[in-house]
Amino acid sequence: MKIEKLYEKEIEDILNYEDFLDILRNNPSEEFLKDLHGKYEYRSQEEALRTLQVELIKLQDHLEKHNEKMIILIEGRDASGKGGAIRRITRYMNEKHYRVVALGKPSDVEKNQWYFQRYIQHFPKGGEIVLFDRSWYNRSMVEPVFGFCTEEQYETFMKTVPRFEEDLIDHGIHFLKIYFSVSKEEQSKRFEEREENPLKQWKLSEIDLQMQERWDEFTRKKYRMLKETNTQKSPWTIIRSDDKFIARINAIKTILNKVDYEGRDSRIDFRVDSKIVISAEKELEIMTQTAKNRGKSN
Repeated sequence: MKIEKLYEKEIEDILNYEDFLDILRNNPSEEFLKDLHGKYEYRSQEEALRTLQVELIKLQDHLEKHNEKMIILIEGRDASGKGGAIRRITRYMNEKHYRVVALGKPSDVEKNQWYFQRYIQHFPKGGEIVLFDRSWYNRSMVEPVFGFCTEEQYETFMKTVPRFEEDLIDHGIHFLKIYFSVSKEEQSKRFEEREENPLKQWKLSEIDLQMQERWDEFTRKKYRMLKETNTQKSPWTIIRSDDKFIARINAIKTILNKVDYEGRDSRIDFRVDSKIVISAEKELEIMTQTAKNRGKSN
């Protein structure tokens, strides 16, 4: 059997184990081996997450037992890996005690409400975790860059959001803000994959197509967001996400380290990778230096 025929086979005619071994023994193509290794790597990575995913269930049990609430904001530019990370975080969680909230365009009624109101109605009840796949921080980056809010609305948000979040924490909510930081080059590769892969084309929007062109605008808004909304009580955690697997591991560890839950497995190394997970202060330093270096080279 020629190797190229493998990809033409119908579902009901998938190779059995003996035929599969026969192909491997008879000089398989480089393309086939790369594809096979990719599937092996994916499966291995998913298995490697299991130990930490068990700990997430323990975290859920702890919150339920003590009737505590947790809110996790997952932010980042488009194609930064937010959705994939959320799926790994929640994959084995008890569905009764978590929700993922990804709000779309506000209705006419919501546009006339207090800005935070449509988010508050999705807040967790006792014993529940709510993950926001994008959150009220749309108003700090996406909305002002694309003109979806006025300058006054943007300034009001930037001024009031720290008080809003600190009030949540004062009321006993475990509150965590994670920002997935993807490089411009990696974002471009992921957009290209979305264009070429029919299983991912639905992810590509008109806004996505402008993200690369508006990279610098988003960078300026990101800088101000981190500078003004990173507080001692409500800090940002930045996670480098060019490597999706490493980002997911460190995101889960960041969540687990937020709560001193019962039954934590002492055999697990819960330390995050300091090259992948950094503070907002460190990110601001890097962004400032990058801007200076760019200015010198122009």
